[in-house]
Amino acid sequence: MSLTPPQPDHDPWIGLEPTVSRRYVTVVVAAVTTIVLTIVAFLLPVPYATLQPGPVFDTLGDFNGEPMLSISGDVQTYPTDGALDFTTVSVTSPDGKVGFSEALLAWFDPNVNVVPKDFLYPEGETAEESDAQSAAQLASSKDNSSVAALRALGYEVPEQVRIGDVADDGASADLLESGDVVRAIDGTAVGTPQEAVDAVAEVTPGDVVTLAIERDGVPQDVAITTRPAADDPELPRIGVSLAASFDLPLQIDNNVGDSVGGPSAGTMFALAIYDLLTPGSLTGGRRVAGTGEISPEGVVGPIGGVRQKMAGAHADGAEVFLVPADNCAEAADGDDFGMTLVKITALDDAVSSLESLAADPDAKVPSCS
Repeated sequence: MSLTPPQPDHDPWIGLEPTVSRRYVTVVVAAVTTIVLTIVAFLLPVPYATLQPGPVFDTLGDFNGEPMLSISGDVQTYPTDGALDFTTVSVTSPDGKVGFSEALLAWFDPNVNVVPKDFLYPEGETAEESDAQSAAQLASSKDNSSVAALRALGYEVPEQVRIGDVADDGASADLLESGDVVRAIDGTAVGTPQEAVDAVAEVTPGDVVTLAIERDGVPQDVAITTRPAADDPELPRIGVSLAASFDLPLQIDNNVGDSVGGPSAGTMFALAIYDLLTPGSLTGGRRVAGTGEISPEGVVGPIGGVRQKMAGAHADGAEVFLVPADNCAEAADGDDFGMTLVKITALDDAVSSLESLAADPDAKVPSCS
């Protein structure tokens, strides 16, 4: 009788193969999933916006084939040299998308700033609304720069208060019209929008205020019952926006088109107008760049994206960069790109500093560094 060794009731390798196979499949699936998720993450937009260096434009040069600034009237203009560049920032639009990879790369670029999109735009704002606001700011900047330059040169520039928009459901609907000139409120003469706001603020919501206006050159009085402000019932409102208008003694045409916007070119516009109307050169033949919002009184205000504007100016060869005083700390926090960073608080400051540097490139002027 032969003896047959007992056989296992199963092949030991049979049970092992599926185990190895499952582990292998698990590893492969996990790896593929990770790769796919990584790719998706890099492709999907994130709720951030980027601020990058934008182009620069010489206010003493041409724009789209014609002089950026031209002045006419009973006045002499003078030749200029060098450049007075206004700087820009390229910003993600409200409906633009920034991918994860783009945001990640931008994060490590010292010349690019990454910020939450709602830091730049109110919730729900469209690209069209943003562009309209930017265009309005540019228009105001053009007016303010002309007024500031002419006043710095000693010209009298009268200011008027005009009605801008009238809310359809506001207190002034059917009473005031866009373009009306406001001369006085309750007998108090007003010459600036702020004076008009202050005059209305003297009453209690529900009280009547009387506006002395001119419409198409015809004076008239308009009585308006004030209403409480939506965000503060203690404040009276008449449901209009106010704007300043000016009677310029010279014709100043600013030919910057709609490819740029915002208020930050104002200081450079004003300097160019001043340079064109005075003998000699503010630049000393050098390329000067800068930024800063400007008021009709010539006060220079802070702006956004100063580091990006500095990088753009450097790429265009600027040697001097004019920085609003309130932006100095940010401007000095990083590479100065070899440029002289001049601190300015008013148009007069900018003029005197540039005149000093034109006479002596090593002159001591207010600086951010």
